[in-house]
Amino acid sequence: MKANISKGTLWTSRIMSGIVILFMLFDSIMKLVKPAPVVEGTLVLGFAEHHIAVIGILGLISTILYAIPRTSFLGALLLTGYFGGVIATHVRMDAPLFTHVLFPVYIAILAWGGIWLRDGRVRSLFPIQSRELDR
Repeated sequence: MKANISKGTLWTSRIMSGIVILFMLFDSIMKLVKPAPVVEGTLVLGFAEHHIAVIGILGLISTILYAIPRTSFLGALLLTGYFGGVIATHVRMDAPLFTHVLFPVYIAILAWGGIWLRDGRVRSLFPIQSRELDR
């Protein structure tokens, strides 16, 4: 369902989604390439080295689905689950709240916000009304 949205809104949604896609592509590809800092950082989080590629593949599949307009909703759902795992890992590690634990929440807000701005079906699922409409 295509809605008439302004060019500014469309570009804002594309930029928000683009940030998510670029970040997740970089993160997933680095987990597949496995440079030493990624391996060390993942091991510190409590994962075994053989888990790194699996995590990278899951992130990559979710990101690709998010990047394709017809499957972006499914991709956002999968990314939300992925981000939930990241949050749980950082909570378990007693990581700093605003920089580590909540970082996936910031990315999820960008992901869902990008879809919300450009897709009327998502806006109907998550309606945000102004105070003027409540009067």
